[in-house]
Amino acid sequence: MAQISTKQFGIHLRDQDNIAVAVKNITAGTATTIGNQSISFPGNVKLGHKFAVRPIAEGEAIYKYGQIIGFANRNINPGDHVHVHNVRLGSFERDYAYCQNCPPPLPAPAEYRTFMGYDRGKDRPDHLRFGTRNFIAIISTVNCSATTSKYIAEKIRSLGILSKYPQVDGIVPIVHKHGCAMAYDGEDHKQLDRTLAGFARHPNVAAYIVVGLGCETGQALHLIENEHLGLIQLGSASRKTPVLSIQELGGIRKTVDAGVQAVIDLLPEVNNINRVQISAKHIILGTNCGGSDGNSGITANPALGVASDLIVQQGGTSILGETPEIYGAEHLLTRRAVSQSVGEKLVERIHWWEWYTSTFGTEINNNPSVGNKEGGITTIYEKSLGAIAKAGSTAMVDVVHYAEPVKQKGFVVMDTPGYDPVSMTGIVAGGANVLVFTTGRGSVFGCKPAPSIKIATNNTLYHHMIDDMDINAGKILDGIPVEEVGKEIFEEILAVASGKKTKSEINDVGEEEFAPWGIGPTL
Repeated sequence: MAQISTKQFGIHLRDQDNIAVAVKNITAGTATTIGNQSISFPGNVKLGHKFAVRPIAEGEAIYKYGQIIGFANRNINPGDHVHVHNVRLGSFERDYAYCQNCPPPLPAPAEYRTFMGYDRGKDRPDHLRFGTRNFIAIISTVNCSATTSKYIAEKIRSLGILSKYPQVDGIVPIVHKHGCAMAYDGEDHKQLDRTLAGFARHPNVAAYIVVGLGCETGQALHLIENEHLGLIQLGSASRKTPVLSIQELGGIRKTVDAGVQAVIDLLPEVNNINRVQISAKHIILGTNCGGSDGNSGITANPALGVASDLIVQQGGTSILGETPEIYGAEHLLTRRAVSQSVGEKLVERIHWWEWYTSTFGTEINNNPSVGNKEGGITTIYEKSLGAIAKAGSTAMVDVVHYAEPVKQKGFVVMDTPGYDPVSMTGIVAGGANVLVFTTGRGSVFGCKPAPSIKIATNNTLYHHMIDDMDINAGKILDGIPVEEVGKEIFEEILAVASGKKTKSEINDVGEEEFAPWGIGPTL
């Protein structure tokens, strides 16, 4: 048998953990020693997967990160592969201990940093004022006007007119599959309006037009009036929002012509907006993980947590979403709440998700996905414990609903589904002007108008998908400190905020990923 050390092939995260995580593929027949425990591997264990480091009896809790991730459904021996075949989810009591471990504010940074961004002017509130990109958006109220909205953007591009306006990052059609077959002025209607409005007045959007069909439930007038979108604010000046109805204008071709002209009229003013030096306290960071693997909670997510803390230390904001991927780890966040009421807002959302999933005959443990399990994640508890590492270590200052404007400075939780495009759509609608997306399987996510930085959790993925990954957190497995990679991510955030293109932007990804959350039935 080959004899190798744990440092060469596995990470044992906490003393109380009864598993370790493979940092490379381990072949059957390999043997080693951990402390006084001799371990031999009866089967193969893949990168990111878990193996037992001591005997685990049937029914005993399985610990990773010093927390419960599930329960053994049979006796497990040292060296055995620990995964879905011998682990069940189970339930356990969580002590929410509101505010018990609320951390004090971070000390002032050694240096206050800046980025080169867009200042939309004092007539916009701070959370909507400071952008990292300069787009014009075409807001489609309903799926029935989606193609027309895309045609407007395509025609403008085909005319070559954008080359005359180098300060404009592009025309982005905000199109989707919703907008009708819902209760008028109901929760879904209001949430869709809130999401569309979040993109229209996003700090990375200088101006917008609205395109509807005319007979839909999600009327343009409802959106304009309820979300106060009647005027576009361009610096100290304002102009009436162009609102186009396909039925009123006489069809698609006429609407496309009118839409093209409306955008052409906006281009000179948008092009006159220049990048200026802006304090890093105006970064609103949106975080997400997708296609996670067993190393996500060891490399990329904790490193992003360090960067999140650095943003908060500068006076900025970091948003954590994906409530179903907080499930089982929420008790660690409630301890960090600035008040019991903030902690209770998170717990209320957790209970809502328990009700929501049971109503449809499913369970939250449907997440992890097939790819997550292939990458070594066994239960939602394990995924959640790794996922919340993105939130760093600062106090949880607020919990907001989907697509609500994020106005608080500091670490904020937004209630979103775990599905990446839907989650990030809500976070961007909330005002995130830079996104960081961690992945262990290879997500290629982008979301215009916000730039998306992609972080690989392992070396193999980073090099295999080098054209899509921006940063390699896999080097943490080679001994590079998490803090060092976290600082690298922080610097990349500032560089991207200043105009550096991410891989998703270079590949022109981000128009198809707008996916607002429809929580109710399609009627």
